[in-house]
Formats: sequence, C-alpha cells, structure tokens
Amino acid sequence: MIKTKAPQNRTINLSENEREIYSQKLISISEKVSYREIKNKTINQDLFEVIDFLPDKFVDILFLDPPYNMYKSFNSNKFKEMSIEGYSEWIDSYISKFVRILKPTASIYFCGDWRSSTSIHLILEKYFKIRNRITFEREKGRGAKTNWKNNSEDIWFATVSDRYVFNVDDVKLKRKVMAPYRNDNGDPKDWKESDNGSFRLTHPSNIWTDISIPFWSMPENTEHPTQKPEKLLAKIIIASSNKGDVIFDPFLGSGTTSVTAKKLRRNYVGIELDETFACLAEKRLELAEDDILIQGYSNGVFWERNSFSQIKRS
Repeated sequence: MIKTKAPQNRTINLSENEREIYSQKLISISEKVSYREIKNKTINQDLFEVIDFLPDKFVDILFLDPPYNMYKSFNSNKFKEMSIEGYSEWIDSYISKFVRILKPTASIYFCGDWRSSTSIHLILEKYFKIRNRITFEREKGRGAKTNWKNNSEDIWFATVSDRYVFNVDDVKLKRKVMAPYRNDNGDPKDWKESDNGSFRLTHPSNIWTDISIPFWSMPENTEHPTQKPEKLLAKIIIASSNKGDVIFDPFLGSGTTSVTAKKLRRNYVGIELDETFACLAEKRLELAEDDILIQGYSNGVFWERNSFSQIKRS
C-alpha cells in the first residue's frame, strides 16, 4: 500500500498493482541482441550478465552513474567502499567492455565524488580522450560536524575521438543581469529586457550551480537515494547528442536518463538491477508520454536556479 502523502508531496511511488503492470515491460537478455531489440527498453538484470550481449557501436552518449566508492544501500543491494585500486579495477571491468558498443563520435559522462574521482580519471584516460571535469553544486543535507560539508559532485566528460557532438549554443544559461550595461544609444549590451527582469545568455562552464536535487515537492522525485535531476541530464543530452541519437545508461536507477532522453526526442537503453527502481523508470516513461516538462529548462533555455521560468518546453 502507498502511504498517505502530504498535499505538496509529489514523489512518484509504486503500488503493488503498478509494480506488476510495469514489470511486464522490463526485458532480460541471454544472447547477442540487435539494437532494434533493446531500443527504448529497460533491461532488468545485472550489468555483468548482459554486457557481452549488447550490440556493437550503437551508443551516442554513455552516461555512467554507478555506486560511488562508499557504503550505500539500494533497496536489497548494497555497495561497500573499496581501496582506490579496488574501485579502479571494478570500473575497468566494465569500461573496457564498453569501448566496443560506442560509436566513433560518442561522448562519455561519468559521475563521481571526491572519493571516486581519482579512479574515474585513471581508468577513463586508458580508453578515451578526457575533455573536462564538470563540478556541480549538490545542495542537499545539513552538513557535518567534523568535516567540510560535502556539497559537490563531479561529472567527467570524455570522448572516443576528436570527432564528437557539442551543441554549445543549445546549452547556454540564462542569468539575471545585476548591473546591466548600455551602449551609447542607451540600448542593452549583451543582455535583454523582459517583464521579469534583465537577462543574459552565458556560455556553459564546468561549474554548475543551477541544479536542484529532486526533493519531495518536485514531480520528478522518487525514493531512489541518489537520483539525478532531469535538468542535469538535459544539459548533457542536449550538448552531446542530436534528436534520434541513442543514450545508454547501464546504472539506470529510477530512470532519469531514459525519461529525459525521451522528453528530448532521443532514443534510450537502460540497465537496472533492482526491479523496483526499474519499474519506477517505466512508470516515469509512461508519464512522459503526456508531460515533457523539464524543471529549469524552458523555451530552449536553461535558467539559473531560483529564477523565474515558464515551465514549458518549446
């Protein structure tokens, strides 16, 4: 039974009946498959059971958000902290096999924190061309008494080759202009006036402070403990792919990557070990049939956090 929620709590839950319905949409594979067989599907299996059965060169963006190198519980699945060497070996065990499934023009985005970033860097540079390390402000939690509050996470950006997609004009950030400058004619310079204030489009940097981590009043929120925001995935997907491209997430969780890809008219493939989270992904994908809104992204523009934006995507 789903517990009674507060009126403003918009967290997506599963009833037992829904779980049964959505579980029928999940797939498993036990032999080599074509891209057509897994296109826009959620594979409910252990990654290492299926990795060798995936088709060659079908992925445009590989998005990786595995368990970080720390103790964490994901329903019945638990991840234990390893040494840097041990975590590096674990990453290498699947990254080495992902080279085969990537297109020559593919991009890789790998999430981590201060514990895991050393290993991520070491392994990615073995196989790919590292382009950047994005740091985003993860404003959540009350802090620590004996250490600095852990308030950021990393996303390593790499590519297979020097030929890759990067749609810079599509991922500019709309910021409020605090001290607007005008030219000699009195016209705004590099900014625009609107009924809601003065704004400027700025080039995207590798420091992201405009991301809100999903919480109970946001319609994308689930009970997954490490859920990534749709806005974060939207930045990555829009920057590094075009409509119709394939986004692959082998640690899908509650489905943010697939859902955002669908809203942005890309194709997707996800792998998730936990059936509950896989079913949540399917429920969210169904909701995306009628709701293509991405909070913080409207009219083709990313807005800075806590600023006015019409919740509508053009």
